[in-house]
Amino acid sequence: MTETVEQPNGAYAPFAYATAPNSALYRRIMHTFVRAKERFTVHLRPEDIRSALEDDGGISVTDAAVAAALDSLAAPTWGNLVAFPDSSRVTAIEDFYRRRMLYQLSHAGEAAERALRQFDDSLGARGALQAVALEDIAILLRSLVSLGKPGEQPIDEARIHQDLRSLRDRFTELADNAVLFMGSVQRSIDLQAADLDAFLAYKDSLIGYLERFIADLVTRGAQISALLRRFSSHDVQRLCTIAARREAQDAAPGLISAGASLEAPPVPERTDASVPDPLADLTVMWLRRWEGLTDWFVATPARESEAKLLRARARSAIPALLAVVATLHDRHSGRSDRSADFLTLASWFSALPDDEARHRLWRGAFGLAPARHLSTNPETEEAWEHARVGPSTQWAESPGMQISSQLRRTGTYERRGRQNRVTDRTGAKALLADRAREQSEQTAAARRRILTDGPVRLSTFAVLDRQSFHLFLALLGDGLAALRPDLDHAEIYTSDGGLRLTITRLPGAPPMRLETVDGALSGPDHLVDIGLVGLAAV
Repeated sequence: MTETVEQPNGAYAPFAYATAPNSALYRRIMHTFVRAKERFTVHLRPEDIRSALEDDGGISVTDAAVAAALDSLAAPTWGNLVAFPDSSRVTAIEDFYRRRMLYQLSHAGEAAERALRQFDDSLGARGALQAVALEDIAILLRSLVSLGKPGEQPIDEARIHQDLRSLRDRFTELADNAVLFMGSVQRSIDLQAADLDAFLAYKDSLIGYLERFIADLVTRGAQISALLRRFSSHDVQRLCTIAARREAQDAAPGLISAGASLEAPPVPERTDASVPDPLADLTVMWLRRWEGLTDWFVATPARESEAKLLRARARSAIPALLAVVATLHDRHSGRSDRSADFLTLASWFSALPDDEARHRLWRGAFGLAPARHLSTNPETEEAWEHARVGPSTQWAESPGMQISSQLRRTGTYERRGRQNRVTDRTGAKALLADRAREQSEQTAAARRRILTDGPVRLSTFAVLDRQSFHLFLALLGDGLAALRPDLDHAEIYTSDGGLRLTITRLPGAPPMRLETVDGALSGPDHLVDIGLVGLAAV
């Protein structure tokens, strides 16, 4: 029987049954096929499926509903099932004219159902930081160190293969669970409202859990990194080849392709170089797994290890959790913020008796007061109060207003008089200018005192005054920050671009000590060059 699946909707057409109408029945039927295949039952009849659906305790379905669902799943549009005539129970000529079908999972249908089951399992999964997995990885690496070295005893390839498989499983579990756990911690940090007592109890246990794992990761991570460095590239190649060779022995022969006919003559065995080599493919796969393990624990000058990034992320989660606790405390204690103000205002609105009172509250809360540039006399206000002019009344039909003639002539009610005298700020401006000039001269003098005529050692600097030393210390701090672990040389500039600092590492240099007016500065010695740049050098 030829298995041909047309997919006009693309490669993801087998997933369409998960969102189609009657998807619950489709999922139950596909789950029945997967469970049957796990018991090595490949073909199912409609009555077998109906019986299995009744046994699973779900909603009962009719034979017609099962038949219609099987036809939809086996249709070329979806291609989750493969259907072909059932001739095994034909006993008369009339049976050939009856529609009897056998169904089996297609490759795409099985992959889609298993992917959906994995999706369902992942939704409820909660990760964990597994300190025990770190210990297991270290134990397995020590075992591989002893087993992988040729000696008087023959190499135990079965034990090496078993240890590598265990190492792969424990590392995969550790990495996946760490990602899930940190994601759940971040969701807890991002919450905006929670029961204070419950979150405080959760916070205490979580912080203790993070601190224990960080301590284990620091110690175990260093041990694992040291063990991984003991394996040379030749050792890794030999171990991966052993594992690949043992797995290649169990590799299944090539299966008939999905579009091939079972009645077609057998394809002659090919011996050219285009035939895939299982041993080579498996060796490359194991080498990639070992590379992933190494990248997770061993840092290089070009990148940080995943273990170090996880440690930093776990450490940063602790102050973030404490910040959430502080926010919850503030809300619990009634500290005013915008959300609390709006909630209080909403409670006031709900307690008011009518819309007129609510409008007054609205105007008072949001500053919607009437215009203040126009005022009237008491008689006009009384007339307007009796007129009860509504907001929809046209201005031409509304009663007039009496305004002051002073407002008409000058545009203001205030009488003009003698203006206030202008304050003379000449002395204050001169004082500020003198202070600015004095500070500029002091800064320029401090810059001149720390200049060098070329590269010099830090240990050769003389005693500096307080202002010069503060400038020198700030410049040195920026230079050391720019000198990353993978660099031996760095160059930085001040914010105004007037000074340039060039700093260089001195491998093996003894520690230096600088005496200042405020104390002594000690640390590793470096080669520095401080000079003026641009207009400052003129």
